[in-house]
Amino acid sequence: MVWHRVGTVAARAAARSVVRQVRSSSSLVGTVRDYGVRERTGRDLSSALTGWARALHSSKERLQQAAAAAPRSVPLSKLSDNFLDGTSSVYLEELQRAWEQDPKSVDASWDLFFRNFTGQSAMNVGLSGQTIQESMRLLLLVRAYQVNGHMKAKLDPLGLDDKKTPLELDPALYGFNEGDLDREFFLGVWRMSGFLSENRPVQTLRAILSRLEQAYCGTIGYEYMHIPDREKCNWLRDQIETQLPGKYGPSRKAVILDRLMWATDFENFLSQKWTAAKRFGLEGCETLIPGMKELIDRAADQGAENIVIGMPHRGRLNVLANVVRKPLRQIFSEFSGGIKPSEDAGYTGSGDVKYHLGTSYDRPTRNGKRVHLSLVANPSHLEAVDPVVIGKTRAKQYYSNDKDRSKNMAILLHGDGSFSGQGVVYETLHLSDLPNYTVGGTIHIVVNNQVAFTTDPKSSRSSPYCTDVAKALNAPIFHVNGDDVEAVVHCCELAAEWRNKFKADVVVDIVCYRRFGHNEIDEPSFTQPNMYKVIRAHPPALDIYMTRLIEEKHLSQEEVSSLQDNVFRILNEEFNSSKEYVPSTRDWLAAYWQGFKGPEQLSRIRNTGVKPEILKNVGELITTLPDGFTPHKGIQRVYDARKKMIATGEGVDWATAEALAFATLLVEGNHVRLSGQDVERGTFSHRHSVLHDQKTGAKYCPLDHVLMNQEEEMFTVSNSSLSEFGVIGFELGYSMENPNSLVCWEAQFGDFANGAQVIFDQFLSSGESKWLRQAGLVVMLPHGYDGQGPEHSSARLERYLQMSDDYPFAVPEMDPSLRRQIQEVNWQIVNVTTPANYFHVLRRQIHREFRKPLIIMSPKNLLRHKSCVSNLSEFDDVQGHPGFDKQGTRFKRLIKDKNDHAQVEEGIRRLVLCSGKVYYELDEERNRVGASDVAICRLEQLCPVPYDLISRELKRYPNAEITWVQEEPMNMGAYTYIAPRLATALRELGRGTFEDVKYVGRAPAAATATGFGSVHQQEQLELVQKAMQKAPIKFP
Repeated sequence: MVWHRVGTVAARAAARSVVRQVRSSSSLVGTVRDYGVRERTGRDLSSALTGWARALHSSKERLQQAAAAAPRSVPLSKLSDNFLDGTSSVYLEELQRAWEQDPKSVDASWDLFFRNFTGQSAMNVGLSGQTIQESMRLLLLVRAYQVNGHMKAKLDPLGLDDKKTPLELDPALYGFNEGDLDREFFLGVWRMSGFLSENRPVQTLRAILSRLEQAYCGTIGYEYMHIPDREKCNWLRDQIETQLPGKYGPSRKAVILDRLMWATDFENFLSQKWTAAKRFGLEGCETLIPGMKELIDRAADQGAENIVIGMPHRGRLNVLANVVRKPLRQIFSEFSGGIKPSEDAGYTGSGDVKYHLGTSYDRPTRNGKRVHLSLVANPSHLEAVDPVVIGKTRAKQYYSNDKDRSKNMAILLHGDGSFSGQGVVYETLHLSDLPNYTVGGTIHIVVNNQVAFTTDPKSSRSSPYCTDVAKALNAPIFHVNGDDVEAVVHCCELAAEWRNKFKADVVVDIVCYRRFGHNEIDEPSFTQPNMYKVIRAHPPALDIYMTRLIEEKHLSQEEVSSLQDNVFRILNEEFNSSKEYVPSTRDWLAAYWQGFKGPEQLSRIRNTGVKPEILKNVGELITTLPDGFTPHKGIQRVYDARKKMIATGEGVDWATAEALAFATLLVEGNHVRLSGQDVERGTFSHRHSVLHDQKTGAKYCPLDHVLMNQEEEMFTVSNSSLSEFGVIGFELGYSMENPNSLVCWEAQFGDFANGAQVIFDQFLSSGESKWLRQAGLVVMLPHGYDGQGPEHSSARLERYLQMSDDYPFAVPEMDPSLRRQIQEVNWQIVNVTTPANYFHVLRRQIHREFRKPLIIMSPKNLLRHKSCVSNLSEFDDVQGHPGFDKQGTRFKRLIKDKNDHAQVEEGIRRLVLCSGKVYYELDEERNRVGASDVAICRLEQLCPVPYDLISRELKRYPNAEITWVQEEPMNMGAYTYIAPRLATALRELGRGTFEDVKYVGRAPAAATATGFGSVHQQEQLELVQKAMQKAPIKFP
């Protein structure tokens, strides 16, 4: 752009000249910079300007230096060096456009400038080139405050920060001196807001500097000039630079005081009653509570009906009590030894510490509205809850048809160390604008203790601020002094308004301190002695605000004392009531979950087959492409083959079975969502759920058209960002909102899921036990040994089995119609070998009265294996078809030998039990060697172990040697989980002990698989041959 070159026409040639001259002497710059440091210690703005003027009078020599530093007029022909970057060149472009349309619309100095620049004859307007350059330099000074004012703001309540005032905020750098303070300047710029608004009146330099200091260098520091959007920056400039005298009147100040009082006295009350208890209190950042409450009030006024909150343990109890309104008596009861469940409460799980628990309540707002608040339970793993909250919020938006994302929103609280240090923060932030993951903006609040446990900021991050990671999203960041409660409230309100208007993320960074250590019994002076000397002498924010209101005569001492007496009266009443408090219902049974059963309640098993006519109808719909659509030739063949499968009812493959499962659930009114890396096509190019027109690039998803006028997101399949932790956390949160949905996450390869290990360990495997929260998330992990090396062979099946909580040394009750075993176990793990069984296990997730996470070891080469197909009759519910047995048409936890064996087969010498695709290789080897005396049974469900079906097969083959066969090394795969449970089944039948369970598979190894193709083939051949050998297999 021409203005990028002409930028120097305006100023920086002159500015650089000033810098060179000023830096070479002890000029005004040093004086002003020194004053800037003193300013942060508390001197007001007027004294700042007075001090600056006094510095100009300090000596004749300094005045001469200042005069020497003043820039001279520079001929246009000499202005050739490039200095304007960022948006400065845009200012000039907009000015030129306005001038070209109407020369009178700009200041006379700009008119002269543009006439000179364009070669037009200049009218004598009585302005010199000096005045033109002053206008440009003043624009640069204003922009410097907008960009760097936060670096001079008084943000640290302890006064320990050692920031230097940026040189760019020194007026002398731009050639201004004392004589300019009372000169009037015009700053108007077309299509700009705030100081640069074209309709602003002429102002003196003194007034401009005063307002800039007030707006950008007070107790709030704004960062927003990194946002490459004029509308957003203009809106923020209006909010920041437009004066709002007396924003909070006496009544609002009283409300803010009351809320701050509750936040402070709640912590004081807990510390008095439970002196040695860990509570991770909010002392040092009590202003968070009035800030959050004002944020919620403002959001509710703007239409928010549901707010989902995620936060760490610090301050959690205070937020639960004073923001979410969890009953105080319940919190006090938990402190006194935990909740005492009633005798009929049933399953209570393992429970969790009180500062990890979540809850949900409806609460009234200050303006009389009601809003539902949900605080999501979380582990100690900081920030792990972030994507869960976002997923839950997105689900609320879907189920409430919240198209503009104004009724449901998310608030995430962070610590300073974790916000900059935990990678899941970045993963979650980068979901914010993805079409199938956005929630229309999240409000982030950082409780910035200025220390992470015992680590100073200089050791915990490389960036100036802990919030710099949010700049990657172009989110505005409001840094605020945590001792100034009104400033905190203002920032929170501004954040709510930003989110409502722009549906984008925003960050409020409350710079505060931690009055005690990491917890109340920790000694912080071991590592931060100087900081804690200051903290011990520093008054609480409540004392500061009460003193201010009394001095300003907004409230009397008697009124303040009355408010405080009322708070302590209620706290004591609730404490007395807590001694008899007993919860009456399980917290998770709410909203969409009403009627679903807990582990102690019996739930009947249902068939999952579908009427043949429905299968045919939906099969036709999902294999038909619209007229005029041009798919890739290869995909056209795939869809032609699928259409033939439906028509003939034979050879149904994996992808078609999955599509049928999704389609039939949609027909039944259930929401279906599948996400993960490359899931639209499928990592192995098998799914092809979203097709691309080869001529126009248009997309078409057959599963979007199963129903007439199908709702847009009823079926959602979405490629995700290249993230595991963030995305699976999102899908978990999504699945927790409504049980009447099938929510699936598929890994690109199964071993990539270990990037999300925290979600599996802390949420999926243990969430119901700790927090009584059920979830039906389906996790698909491609798994199987086919020579792809150590990284893409194993989904680490053993890790999921190790986290299963079923007891290995006793056979549970196995009633065929009321099987409690699967309700009592923490999750289900399957390794399915037929398309029909895959169809049924997906539908089983919905067709039951409870929810459990489902881990599927999904196949790779079985996706196209000639033998891995099913007949359509195995999907239907017609009694008597080949797929119908005594159990009905449903998921088969164990598939018996394919040969039609009698109830007792004494001639079988070996019973091979296996799981997954190795079955097909074993069957092929059995056929090759003619081992008709070997039976092969497939354990499709590994957890919980189907003891009843295993016992049935053990009885069928009374003389058989029992052998477990797997592809994985002995220290991996299912062996260490299955072996003791097989031994239990043998012992129950009097058939043997642990040593009677033989093992065939790879030897123990460090890596999951070999990287050499020839070695893999040899290992695979040896294990299938060993499984069929005539000689007995030695233990193990």
